[in-house]
Amino acid sequence: QVRLVESGGGSVQAGNSLRLSCTAETRAFPTYTMAWFRQIPGKEREFLTAIRWSGVADSVAGRFTMSRDAKSQTILQISNLLPEDTGTYYCAAQMGVADKGNSYYRDARNYDNWGQGTQVTVSS
Repeated sequence: QVRLVESGGGSVQAGNSLRLSCTAETRAFPTYTMAWFRQIPGKEREFLTAIRWSGVADSVAGRFTMSRDAKSQTILQISNLLPEDTGTYYCAAQMGVADKGNSYYRDARNYDNWGQGTQVTVSS
């Protein structure tokens, strides 16, 4: 298990950008696939982007860009925010064993470690 701590959420105006960060409290950070999901009220948790332990990146098309450093941190940059982006954003981590393909890492059920979530509210 690894503890994940997100930060950077808040209330923003539509059209602006936002930077969320996630710190993983583990020395084995390079061995984890890291991902960002979000949950909009009334909807299931949805995949946004991931960078696998192998370095392979995957993301939904659009305004979400993820980066990670070698030590403990991942960043989610959201550009041109829309009111429909309002929701709770979660960082997730999964220990890497073998690369299992995009569909595996896009499925929230395959992640054992989750942050507490950070709220993003976008006003028009």
